Amino acid sequence: MMTSTALVLLMTLPGIALFYGGMVRKKSVINTMASVVAIAAMISLLWFAVGYSLAFTPGSSWLGGTDRLWFSGLNYLKEAGQVAVSHVAPNVPESVYAMFQLTFAIITAALIVGAFVERMRFSAMLWFIGMWSIVVYAPIAHWVWEPGGWLVQMGVLDFAGGSVVHINAGISGLVCAYMLGARKGYGKEPFEPFNLGLTMAGAGLLWVGWFGFNAGSAVASDGRAGLAMAVTHIAASAGAISWMLGEWVMRGRPSLLGLCSGLVAGLVAITPAAGFVTPRDAVIFGAVAGLACYWGATGLKRMLNADDSLDVFGVHGIGGIVGSLMTGYFASKNISGVTGSVAIQAIGVLAVLAYSGLMSWALLWLTKVIVGLRVDENSELVGLDVSQHREHMGT
Repeated sequence: MMTSTALVLLMTLPGIALFYGGMVRKKSVINTMASVVAIAAMISLLWFAVGYSLAFTPGSSWLGGTDRLWFSGLNYLKEAGQVAVSHVAPNVPESVYAMFQLTFAIITAALIVGAFVERMRFSAMLWFIGMWSIVVYAPIAHWVWEPGGWLVQMGVLDFAGGSVVHINAGISGLVCAYMLGARKGYGKEPFEPFNLGLTMAGAGLLWVGWFGFNAGSAVASDGRAGLAMAVTHIAASAGAISWMLGEWVMRGRPSLLGLCSGLVAGLVAITPAAGFVTPRDAVIFGAVAGLACYWGATGLKRMLNADDSLDVFGVHGIGGIVGSLMTGYFASKNISGVTGSVAIQAIGVLAVLAYSGLMSWALLWLTKVIVGLRVDENSELVGLDVSQHREHMGT
């Protein structure tokens, strides 16, 4: 579990920072990476103070209690031979489980950055993401993963974060894109990525780190964890090939960015199902997600008319929705001991979309009142590296 925790943190630092940093224009690479680093630090402190207790302690069906504020009670008493454990993960020290879940809170918040790069004030980003982690992420994690949560009581299946992480971040990112408006020149001039080599390195770190994400969610070193690792890798591979072929047919050529996006799409889709399905099923998850997310980042993006800059909704939102619904159909009782339902999964999807979308809009509105959301036009043209940080990438 400690290794899985480190792997999931690796997905954000430096995974997401490299993945997103390589895709933005040169003048905003530092701002993008700084946003990811700041989010990792800020969410860690908020999770320690408030988030973990609200998400993973018994309370109501909507929100946890206050027993673990400031990690209170996460004790280790050497002389007495006692260590605190969570009712959610009774076989590992609670300090380890709290840290494991912290890395999920970090990456979910960091994913949203891809929707508003190159135009959001750094201070606004901090205000919005900080409030979002408490008001949106913690309650949804409680609904789906704490045994008393109303969605888990209903029977919603989410092994490692299809709804809690990906649908949640995806719809929040889409709302951000609408609230901020498009980047100057969007759709009229080419936006050349800074360095797709960095993006590929980030995608590789995501792929490797996802083994901790999904296999670690078994909260045990057992056969289910091993199976989760296997289906994760197979789905990523199928997603990469599926996106590549779709792009090849539609545009006449494959691309590195398409391969990287496709492997992430496969990983996203298998996440809610990783502990419930067979390796053969994983091929279907990846193949469907690769094509669905390719459409999400192209056709659907044009239909929505939103500058979701790095396709947070197109890949994570659509991939999470597809994976969550397919989990309801493919979940094997022989593997997990539970039976899935597409209808119940759909209720979970709609609940997360509605709550996260509405609350994200409200928090963005509040942030706009407090500090404003968007940099001025000159700052955007100069680039956020210089205008927000007085730093630049150099030659």
